[in-house]
Amino acid sequence: MSFSERLRELDGHAQAELVRTGELSRGDLLRAAIERIERLDGSLGSVAVTSFDRALAQADEPDGPHPEERGPLHGVPFLLKDLGPTVAGMEATMGSRFLKGFVPAQGSELTDRFEAAGLRVLGKARTAEFGVLPTTENTAQGATVNPWDHARSAGGSSGGSAAAVAAGLVPVAHANDAGGSIRIPASNCGVFGLKPTRARTPLGPAVGDLMNGLAAEHVVSRSVRDSAAVLDAISGPAPGDPYWAPPVPAGTFARAVAEGPGRRLRIAFSTRAGSGGRLDPACATAVREAAALCAELGHEVVEAEPAVAFTDLVEPFLVLWAAGVSSAISSFALLSGRTPEPGQFEELTWELYEQGRTLSAAGYLLAVSTLQRAARGLAGFYEGEGEGERQGRGSRRGYDVLLGPVTSEPAPPLGTFSVGTPRQQLTRAVEFCHETPLANLTGQPAMSVPLHWTEAGLPVGVHATGRFGDEATLFALAAQLEQARPWAHRLPGPGHPRMETRSC
Repeated sequence: MSFSERLRELDGHAQAELVRTGELSRGDLLRAAIERIERLDGSLGSVAVTSFDRALAQADEPDGPHPEERGPLHGVPFLLKDLGPTVAGMEATMGSRFLKGFVPAQGSELTDRFEAAGLRVLGKARTAEFGVLPTTENTAQGATVNPWDHARSAGGSSGGSAAAVAAGLVPVAHANDAGGSIRIPASNCGVFGLKPTRARTPLGPAVGDLMNGLAAEHVVSRSVRDSAAVLDAISGPAPGDPYWAPPVPAGTFARAVAEGPGRRLRIAFSTRAGSGGRLDPACATAVREAAALCAELGHEVVEAEPAVAFTDLVEPFLVLWAAGVSSAISSFALLSGRTPEPGQFEELTWELYEQGRTLSAAGYLLAVSTLQRAARGLAGFYEGEGEGERQGRGSRRGYDVLLGPVTSEPAPPLGTFSVGTPRQQLTRAVEFCHETPLANLTGQPAMSVPLHWTEAGLPVGVHATGRFGDEATLFALAAQLEQARPWAHRLPGPGHPRMETRSC
């Protein structure tokens, strides 16, 4: 096995440790990742833009006087999703023909924080056009395929990032999520993906809020510890942010991973059908197996579900979605000096853009208030309101975590979301997303944990939602599950779409 191939199996912590011990240089790590991208990505289509020279130049810079202050991911190769945060001087297309060749002059606070943590941006990963669909098949660059089965979707809109991590091109990659775009591709590709609490990470300086708080920024990764370390590095408000998440009770997310839950969690699980009225048996099996594993680990597991369902909130959610797409296109039109025209966009994207332009302020605020009421109702489920169960005087028995499916089915065939009219495509997407967008509406942290594989070798993630502000409990539980059922050793075989497992 080649040197580059051995690195493919390691998470970011393990790669950075090779640099800390002097076994490799930062340049060695980056050159190996570049070799993998050039060798493997031709069949995956995960990378949209490359910036190898910039990353290698950073690797050659002096380490500074205090090497002991380096973070646990110092020197690790990284991809930035081609949607949202920008890098000054690096092309930013948002997966659209409209922005082909657009090079922003200003970077983003989030990009600065990634790089301050020692992550080295090798380029950008492909995305669905303006993040619209739960698949990454944009017409500007082509489809990103699922590394486990090249005839299937990698998910979206962070499909390029998830495919690159699953295939071992990089151990961790940026992703963002306004309706499931971290968790859905993580599930499709068999990697770990956590959406943080609303406003845990900054969006500026260009914006302070996206879609009334639907969107959150973070990563997908091979390991839980990588995800926690990145969130420690990028968390916290930036000057001028309109609001921010509560402090982390555990101190750091890395500490939560290292220490585990430290107590018996009360975990609910549900396999109810989503807005499409169906749930693939493989997804239901994944949830039930995860619930059984949590019980084996000593947690209290109860089959229960909140009264709030995404089915009842689709229309107000799509109001915010259309407004967000329209606002994003209008903003980039101003930044780029370009005028949006129908032929520059996919049909569904343009329809959402036009719909967003015609929304009334009253209609928008009505949708916001409807979703906020639902968020309060869902928060009550975690606090025990409405259960009628009590522990001691005045206390309620709520839930620490709710387990459920990430999607209504495993990774679908490529082309699934391009059939029919734009409205039919959108309906199909909503059905596929199951209940996953609920965590965006409420602002709660949620994650996809890669615990299940089908007989055909397709990964199926399990969705877990926690209380608002409590990513620490999710990380602690995920680390416990990862130790009980490791997944990072799983890799799709080189040049072959089916699963091949390797020992580390």
